[in-house]
Amino acid sequence: MTTEADVDVDVDVLIVGAGLSGIGAACRIQTRTRHTYAVLEARDAIGGTWDLFRYPGMRSDSDMFTLGYPFRPWKDRDAIADGASILRYIRQTAAEYGVDRRIRFGHRVIAASWSSQRARWTVIAAAGPQRRRVTFECRFLYLCTGYFDHSRGHEIDIPGSEQFAGTIVHPQHWPDGLDHSGREVVVIGSGATAVTLVPALARDAAHVTMVQRSPSYIVSRPARDRLADWLRAALPGAVAYRLVRGKNIALTTLGYALMRRWPRKAASLIRRQNAKLLPASVPVDPHFAPTYDPWDQRLCLVPDGDLFAALRSGRADIVTDRIAEFTPKGVLLASGTHLDADLVVTATGLAMVGFGQIRLDVDGEPVDPARLLIYRGMMFSNVPNLVWCVGYVNNSWTLRADLTARQTCRLLNHMERHGHTACTPRADAAATAAPLRPLLDLRSGYVVRAAQRLPKQGVGGPWRFRQNYLLDAVALRFGRIAHPALEFTDHGR
Repeated sequence: MTTEADVDVDVDVLIVGAGLSGIGAACRIQTRTRHTYAVLEARDAIGGTWDLFRYPGMRSDSDMFTLGYPFRPWKDRDAIADGASILRYIRQTAAEYGVDRRIRFGHRVIAASWSSQRARWTVIAAAGPQRRRVTFECRFLYLCTGYFDHSRGHEIDIPGSEQFAGTIVHPQHWPDGLDHSGREVVVIGSGATAVTLVPALARDAAHVTMVQRSPSYIVSRPARDRLADWLRAALPGAVAYRLVRGKNIALTTLGYALMRRWPRKAASLIRRQNAKLLPASVPVDPHFAPTYDPWDQRLCLVPDGDLFAALRSGRADIVTDRIAEFTPKGVLLASGTHLDADLVVTATGLAMVGFGQIRLDVDGEPVDPARLLIYRGMMFSNVPNLVWCVGYVNNSWTLRADLTARQTCRLLNHMERHGHTACTPRADAAATAAPLRPLLDLRSGYVVRAAQRLPKQGVGGPWRFRQNYLLDAVALRFGRIAHPALEFTDHGR
């Protein structure tokens, strides 16, 4: 049993993760509540994903006017920004708001236990290289860990890798100093990481071949927003930022709705755009003709058509086939074609995990994420005083992350005004009996592989995780905090 003397830090809100979401959440709690808080970060630096991923070409796959924080305008020139610029923006935000002074680095949270009697979470972290046990207590636990496993990516088992004489690397673990200049490179994959890597590697490599088992929908978009440039020159910065942000939210939301309503027309339009940008040597079918509808999986964004430019230059090409095995000098495809390679990049996807792989229990009962229902896209059935930040799949992550942060602040202030110490979503029989759906409405490999291990969503009401910012903004910013499905208690006072 943990005693008061064993506790290293006791705060109102404990935020886990100092990435884009965690820094935003800390800024909101600091400016919109009177609650004390601390941030725990497993790594030794601010930035989360943007500090972890170091592969060539690392960049955003959505515009920075919506991926950036609404309370701190994005001022750089490019709307589709490189990873270094985004990392600098996150760190500058943390410093400007003083959040960086509230972060404990090198603290990996491994377990958290809720006591209804005390109305508190006891959180255990492993600190430093020695993994020293450190104990924290908090009233509210706010997980900004994302849903990807930062310790490993998704690897596929390809026979013969031990005989390959070159280098094999996963983008999530890109080693410092890896030189691809003048080398023959094979990139395995067809998702956002692969389409980012190929043009970046092609600048210096002898040649890059992207090998995909099945194609993805790829959309070209200007790296710079010309309207944003004009508005910035004509209007005060904050006003221009809001207008551009609103325009991008509306266009993205409308575009998603239209594609889901008329998928065949959307697919045809995307393929026609691809055909205009491709060289004659690369046909749309089969290389750019997915077998699924747009937004069954995320669309891949390429700024200024850089992937297509790499293909037109002849420094890169694309092959749609399966890899049979590695050979000493490259990879052998199922069709019998051999691709010479000095470097093979396995851009085969990421691994999803729930709650940052933190072991949770409520009054001694272990929490199984797969048995939970998500409430209002942020809390979970029968788990008190806990928020897990999950972003949109069809729009910028930060849009949803900031709504979650603002709603959490409203919830904390409501509890303080009414003397509540705990709030717990309770799913009734109707909610649990309805056909449950995966947490994320995507058929992407990383989602399908993890669907059975993650929380679920219901078909309606607060148990549905909508992918619609405009509806969520109204409900979460202006709707009532109190809901019949949200139980407030006053234990532990």
